[in-house]
This record gives sequence, structure tokens and C-alpha cells, in this order.
Amino acid sequence: SQVAAGEVVERPASVVKELMENSLDAGAREVRVETQRGGAALLRIIDDGCGMSREDALLSLERHATSKLRDKDGLVRISTLGFRGEAVPSIASVSRFRLTTREKGAAAGTEILVDGGKLNEVREAGCPVGTVVEVRNLFYNIPARRKFLKSEATEAAHIDHEVRVHALACPEVRFILQKDGRPVFDLPGTGDRRLRIADLFGRELLQSMREIPAASRNGVSVGGYLLPAREARRSRRGQAVFLNGRPVEDAVIWRSLAEGFRGALEVGRHPVAWLWLEMDPELVDVNVHPAKREVRFHRPADLRAIIVAQVAEALREVAPVVLPEVEESVEVPEAMAAAASALPA
Repeated sequence: SQVAAGEVVERPASVVKELMENSLDAGAREVRVETQRGGAALLRIIDDGCGMSREDALLSLERHATSKLRDKDGLVRISTLGFRGEAVPSIASVSRFRLTTREKGAAAGTEILVDGGKLNEVREAGCPVGTVVEVRNLFYNIPARRKFLKSEATEAAHIDHEVRVHALACPEVRFILQKDGRPVFDLPGTGDRRLRIADLFGRELLQSMREIPAASRNGVSVGGYLLPAREARRSRRGQAVFLNGRPVEDAVIWRSLAEGFRGALEVGRHPVAWLWLEMDPELVDVNVHPAKREVRFHRPADLRAIIVAQVAEALREVAPVVLPEVEESVEVPEAMAAAASALPA
């Protein structure tokens, strides 16, 4: 179990990524992430998704039992963020783990305590609908892995990045991040991707942001936003690409974005862009990387053609993106606040 956990759980941010994806697969509309000491001391992910029954909660701790695939043919049309069923048992095997969950309509929820992969206690619990996963003392039972963690600030920065990336991937979901008891951000759910980008990166970007016109061709749909060539950066950290709601990294997409600028980029510079792609799941393999960061396309030429064309079209536009007026203050949902306050610090 610990060997397998090493492939899934590289650092605290890996735990946050896997558990947020489970929350999103469960239909959550709000996801709250709380951390202490860069995630090494505590990670807590709270969602208002569908929750689990007692039987399913116990089953989630069995490796591959919750793979979300109903048959082997499902591997060629994966539509969920998680699908292997490795994350929860892997995380529980290298931490002091607490799972609290309740289904809608259930009279009581279920709380499960696991210590380094050993099931300690299962009991009824009063809790709102949804799931709370608490991970303490990550890698406490694998000192060699724990000592390779970076500084608290570095690990916290990786967690921040993961939450921001998933908040961009699913702008309709509210994301809340709290670090060492202090709020970092509270992003309201929105149907307008421009609002999510502005909330995360600042409204000043909107003065130069250009919309990538939505288009569909050969089973591929593309849309998003970019900044002109003068805003290009020395790294690809300014690029966010989402495929069927999944954050991905792919050389075909990176090259296509650059090609769309048609030589306007300086050598060593990379465009800033937020790109949302929709594709028939049978046209892409997302099962080629342990952490699911990389994908393989069956018809990369079709993908390249539509990205290059739409990026070039966006750069021909002259009107900047205009952001609608929105209220500044956002209240934390009562159910999530109650779930957070009911748990031990």
C-alpha cells in the first residue's frame, strides 16, 4: 500500500488534488480546503456533494473498489476526474485519516478513523450532507518520504496552485481556501469564466484579455481567453488548459497555442492563455500518467488545427473583454461553515 501511495501521493498538494476531484465527481457545488503547516500537519477537504452510505464509506478504503468504472470498456470513455479508486486508500495508508460523510435523506452520517492504513473505528456521526476528509501528519509512518518535503511555504504554494487550477476548471463551483486558520480566498460559483479569471488574477488583465471564439470541429470544442504577445512570459505557468473539466498538461496544446500567435512571440516566451476543451472521451486517453496530469490524443492533428485557428482569430479581435458588475462580498455557505466548526482543530 505504501509503495502504491508513493505513485499517487507525492506531496500534500497531491492529496488536495485527489480529494477535490472526488468532491467534484460527487457533484459538489462548494469545496472548502483547510491546511496547516503546508499541509504536512493537517489537510481538510469539505464538500456538499452526494455523500456516502456507511457501506460505501467503508468500501472507499478498499483499493480499486471505488474505481468509478463499471466495466473494462469504461477505460476508453472516462468521464470522471477520478477513476482508478487508488486515492483514498493510498492517502489513508500514509496518514492519520478521518472520513465523515452523510447521504441526503440519511438520519445519521458515518465517521471512519484510520491510522496508517489500519482501520481503528467506525461510528455514526451527526454531520451535514456531503463529505469531510481530514488528513493529519502526512507520511508520519514513512520518515524517508516526510523528510523530502520542501519548506512549509513551498508546500503551501503547491496547494494554492492546485486549488486555483481546479477553481478555474470548474468556475460554477465555489472554492474556499484557508491556510493556518486564515482565509486565502473565497471564490463564488459563477457561470462566467471571466469572473473566475478576474477573481484569481486581477481585473486589470481584462484591459488586454481577448476571447478565443468558441468553435467545434471533428468532435473537438474549444473556447477561452488569452493575452496578446506583449504579455508573454518566460515559463508556461501562465497557461491553464482544461479538457472535459480536467486540468491537463500536453505538448500538442502548448505548441498549438504558440503557433496561433504566428511568429509574434519572442524566442523563449510563452503565451498566457486559459483554454477549455471538450472532446469525446473516446478520442483521448487520460490513463497514461500516475497523477493523471498528462493525456494522449488519438487525433492530435484535429486538435492542433482548431486551436491554431481560434487563437489566430482571437488575436485579430480589437475589443477587450468586458467584465459585468458583481457584488464584492461573499458569505461562506452555512452548511460548510457548520461542518468546519464541528470538527476538531
